Amino acid sequence: MTILVGMRELARNLNILDGYDYVDVEDKKTHEYKGLFVSPKYADEFKSFLEDKISKEHQVKLDRIMKYAGKGRVHERFNNLTSSQIKEKVALEKYGE
Repeated sequence: MTILVGMRELARNLNILDGYDYVDVEDKKTHEYKGLFVSPKYADEFKSFLEDKISKEHQVKLDRIMKYAGKGRVHERFNNLTSSQIKEKVALEKYGE
């Protein structure tokens, strides 16, 4: 079962939440949807659902970023060289002496 309540009603009487599976909250003045309260019997299940969903969203973002990770690595043969020394070495390899 569900019910639609206003912010004032909810603030004045929290017992409204009892007996409902979830309660939609709306600002009655502006008719703006404010959120949802879930019954304690569904809270754990809903929490795990949200954690999984958020985790998947983060993984998608991480996968998109990781496609480009490591693309700017410097080759081992240039270790411990300054940028000008690297440029010089590359020029010598490409064009010779």
